[in-house]
Amino acid sequence: MSWFAQAEVGGFYQALARGYYADRGLDVRIAMGGPQVNAMQLLLAGQADFATGYDFQTLRGIAAGMPLLTVAASFQHDQQGLMTHESVTALAMLRGHPILIAGTAHATFWPWLRARYGFSDAQLGAYTFNLQPFFHDPAMAVQAYASSEPYQAALHGVPVRFFPFAAIGYPPYGTPLLTTRAFAAANDSLTADFVAASLAGWRDYLRAPEIGNALIKKDNPRMTDGQLAFGVRGLAATRAVDGGDAA
Repeated sequence: MSWFAQAEVGGFYQALARGYYADRGLDVRIAMGGPQVNAMQLLLAGQADFATGYDFQTLRGIAAGMPLLTVAASFQHDQQGLMTHESVTALAMLRGHPILIAGTAHATFWPWLRARYGFSDAQLGAYTFNLQPFFHDPAMAVQAYASSEPYQAALHGVPVRFFPFAAIGYPPYGTPLLTTRAFAAANDSLTADFVAASLAGWRDYLRAPEIGNALIKKDNPRMTDGQLAFGVRGLAATRAVDGGDAA
């Protein structure tokens, strides 16, 4: 996984917990990522057969000669955005303000966001999944998922705004599933089975997420029932899985 275990990857955990992978003869282990984990590099190094990723990062990798292949997408739109303090009413107001992003964001949304709003690399700081710097600096913004950081801010009584990238024109699908061209060519049926089981997991997760959430909390003990429920409601409300072209 390219990020921590949370609702945005719940469909994969649901497929594992429900036995959808095992039903197709697949022995699957999920490895949690994080802000400093480059899942694409792990995939290319042969340490994983599939990885979640980011469309722009994948396209840049392919342009550089990396043998990457996107075989599915979890969501019809990207779930990321920027979280700001409530006083910020437009992203253009962040010029010159500190912005915390994960390492992988330098190759995904940041170049697009920088060009769109005239931001500069001098504004950047490293996001390590610790929101305390953001809570204590009213000028700061931070990379966020709709179901995660805004929930944490509410728990701490910090009024915020969330600006989803998809709402301002960011085009990629959300949480694409990658493999290598060589692996897919040598394992055509396995790849199709993995995709089918994962998509079944997503459909089931939005209906009854409890069994998948139990595995998420095992991998990421910082996840709470409240935060996971908040995330599932958000995915359902925006029709991230079954909206758009998937409707």
